[in-house]
Order: sequence, then structure tokens, then C-alpha cells
Amino acid sequence: MGLSIVVASGKGGVGKTSVVAGLASCLAALGSKTICVDGDAGLRNLDLALGLQEQAVFDFNDVLLGRAALRDALVSRSDIPRLQLLAAPAHTPASAIDPTAFAALIGTMTELADFVLVDCTAGLDTGFALAASACTGAIVVTTPNQMALRDSARCAERLTNHSPVKLIVNRVQPRLIRLRHAYNIDEAMDTVGLPLLGIVPEDEMVSAAQNHNIPLVLASQKGAGSALCNIAERLMGRECPIPRRFREWKVEG
Repeated sequence: MGLSIVVASGKGGVGKTSVVAGLASCLAALGSKTICVDGDAGLRNLDLALGLQEQAVFDFNDVLLGRAALRDALVSRSDIPRLQLLAAPAHTPASAIDPTAFAALIGTMTELADFVLVDCTAGLDTGFALAASACTGAIVVTTPNQMALRDSARCAERLTNHSPVKLIVNRVQPRLIRLRHAYNIDEAMDTVGLPLLGIVPEDEMVSAAQNHNIPLVLASQKGAGSALCNIAERLMGRECPIPRRFREWKVEG
């Protein structure tokens, strides 16, 4: 039985979908069968981040309504065979999705994969509730700025029934932390109130890979790519300490 994890954020713009795509690709590249579910009904983008927009003919609502079998709706890349995507419907809002049926679908997928990562909508609306209620674990993605951290703290409060719940601090720029233009990692953890799963640095290769529809792990194994693979190792239960240069970002400048 695999682990179902909702990946959430208090607000948009923190790079949540990029983290889901990168983390799922790393998990699969490291040997874990991983299913990504785009839970952002009406505003899907995970297919683009994974370069699977052409293959994603069916979506999870097609499966729920019996218009497609799950095996036909799950799509994959030949270069990362352990990674699969279940797309979100492009024109159906989250309010029209049956939460019980969606949770049952996620449960079915945990029998097929080691990890099921659900990329939910930003914020705390119906889409968040739909994805959160279907998963047992949770990851909150934030950036180290005041507005994102405050909203992420509210998000974390809604996930108290999940286990585990961990924090990823994304798009970190050490120079801004040293200049006190951004919160340091300790402050981010304290503000959100969650233990740290990992730190992902700002990296121009994230946008470059997305614009070429290439999973980050195939485009770069440095910077954000390396950080996300380290996070994948930790999720898999392997010993993978945060590198010293990352830990130093916790020190006030």
C-alpha cells in the first residue's frame, strides 16, 4: 500500500506545481512507482510541467463518471517509466466533483504505486478540501516571505488530521536571507509550525525545463533538481541530511 500525499500551499505563486512535478520525477527516477494527480480542476498545469499534455486525453473526472478506465487515463513518459500522471478536468470545477468518489479513486491508486502525490489548488477553497480529504499525508510548500508564510500557516492548521505533514521551503535565495530581505529557514519553520522536509533554491532551470516540457530531473541534477531528489530520498525513508550550505541559510545575516 502506497502513501497518498496532498501537496498544498496557502497562496499561489510559490511553485507548488513545480515542486510536485520535480519531486514525483525524482521519486520515480530513484525507483519508486509514483502517480501524480492534478487536483486543480479547471486550471490544470501538471501535464505541462511533466511534458505529458499530448498524452493526457482523459482526466480523473472521466474515470469517476465511467467514461474511461483508470488504466487508460494514467499516462507516462518512456524516459521515466515509473512515473504516471492522472490529469485534472479542464472545464469541471472542484465543486462538481464527488469527494467520496475522488477519495476512493486515490485509495485505488495507492494500491498501484508507492507514492500518490496530489497537486491541489492554491488556497483553502473547495479544491483544497477535495484533495486534502482524499489523502493521509501532506506537504505544505511555501516561499520565505511574510505573506506566503502566513497563508501557509493557515493551510497547515487545516491539515492536522494528516500524518505526516512536512514543510518544503521553495525558491530560496541565500543572498536575500543574509540581507534580511527574506525570512531564514528557522523563521519559516516557526511561522508555519511544521517540521522541515527540504529546502529548494531558486533556480532558472525550473522555468527552462517547464518551457521545454521536460521534467526537471532530466534537465538538471544541480540546484533545484538536486534538492528535490534529496527530498525524494527522505520521503523514501533514506538517510539524506540537508547539505551544510543549506543549513547555513538558517543563520541570520
